[in-house]
Amino acid sequence: MDSKPRSFVVEINALKVLLCACVFSSVSLTAHAGLDEANAAYTSKNYAVAFKEFSALAKQGSPVAQNQLGLMYANGQGVTTNVKEALKLYRLAAAQGFALAQNNLGWMFYTGRGVEQDFALAERWYSLAVAQGNAYAQNNLGLMYYNGHGLPQDFKEAFALFKRAAEQGNAFAQNNLGWMYYSGQSVAINFREAEKWFRQSATQGHAPAQNNLGWMYANGQGVAQDFKLAFKWFKPAAEQGYALAQKNLGWLYASGKGVAQDAKEAEKWFRLSADQGFALAQNSLGMMYYNGQGVKRDFNEASKWFRLAAEQGSPLGQKNLGVMYDMGHGFPQDFKQAVKWYSMSASQGYVSAQYNLGYMYAHGQGVVQDYKEAVKWYRLAAAQSYALAINNLGSMYEDGQGVTQSKVMAFALYHVSATMSPGTDNRATSNRAELAAKMTPALMDAALLLVSEINKSRNMLASLDAYASKPTVSEVPSVTVK
Repeated sequence: MDSKPRSFVVEINALKVLLCACVFSSVSLTAHAGLDEANAAYTSKNYAVAFKEFSALAKQGSPVAQNQLGLMYANGQGVTTNVKEALKLYRLAAAQGFALAQNNLGWMFYTGRGVEQDFALAERWYSLAVAQGNAYAQNNLGLMYYNGHGLPQDFKEAFALFKRAAEQGNAFAQNNLGWMYYSGQSVAINFREAEKWFRQSATQGHAPAQNNLGWMYANGQGVAQDFKLAFKWFKPAAEQGYALAQKNLGWLYASGKGVAQDAKEAEKWFRLSADQGFALAQNSLGMMYYNGQGVKRDFNEASKWFRLAAEQGSPLGQKNLGVMYDMGHGFPQDFKQAVKWYSMSASQGYVSAQYNLGYMYAHGQGVVQDYKEAVKWYRLAAAQSYALAINNLGSMYEDGQGVTQSKVMAFALYHVSATMSPGTDNRATSNRAELAAKMTPALMDAALLLVSEINKSRNMLASLDAYASKPTVSEVPSVTVK
């Protein structure tokens, strides 16, 4: 017999992304009288005074003031936002060779803010600033190499630029360099080096790095696993509004890891992240509504959040929305819609969706019954060591559905599945016992030998295929392949 649990899944995910250094820095120089006063006013957020002081200095031709005044126009600080005026001022300062303005002008072309997006011009202005050793530009040009934007993708060049900027203390570059070490791009994976650079960035208050350092503590990568320290780093990043950290902080509250379990706090942080459009948080908030954790149980609200995640392409949200249609929770049961969403998730390699899709094909729910298609999806899930799929694949072999009937292969699959997951949701243990009672000693010997081969090779499907092509014992199928 096959198994049919339809489980929901909540996941924590770090998604350590590279971020552009969209930073426009105040520089305290004394090239013109009054610049110190202007910078002091800006730092204390007295934007009206700062705007007046910088405006006067900019008219005198100060590139520092021109750049800073451009920043104020770009951000609407002390003046109505005016991107065109910001561009004009950046150009004036950049033309005088002021590196920060060259970086800022490059950023405008890179993002297409106030101008048509132009990677070639972005690279040109970044390169001029890089030639002067500007750390922001080094990071940003590194990002262009990393993403292959306007330049051939080159992780080694990106790494070199991130490193130069990181060694100057640039928090964005430190986070990005940490990611290169974490992911092993252009260098060998080195969690200790990743942790070192994430920490340097995090201690400067950079939210993505704080999240990443928390992730390393949560997973014990480069440091001893410590959920309390994970909480310590996720929290300040979340409080800065960083959606990924909000999601991860919610997960700690939901699971009670590193902090007292608190469903209401979990729901709060999931919602803050979900409201920013973060798909994993939308799925998690859907789970809170589905289970009535921190909120009143509400299948309609659960479906709403699963759908928002699913429509962003989240395989997790797609799978869970499929389950809602499959079970008729939140709307009338609709197997065709379930198959639609399972298919989208399964095509992205999401293992439980592959299993569910296999089940739908095996039983003709929402699709024309197709045993071969069921076998295909069960195999894909089995390749990811999904115990229920392995059991169901065994059932297909026992009954000769979509494959040549084989008690030997069925027993081996039941055995592997039962060993992996002996729980009551999985029928592999009882299936193995029932099949064993029907097998001859020769078939049992062959099945146990196949189990041994699977354990030895650690590649279950390859061992099965090898046996199918050259069985060690003759089996007379009682059914033809269906």
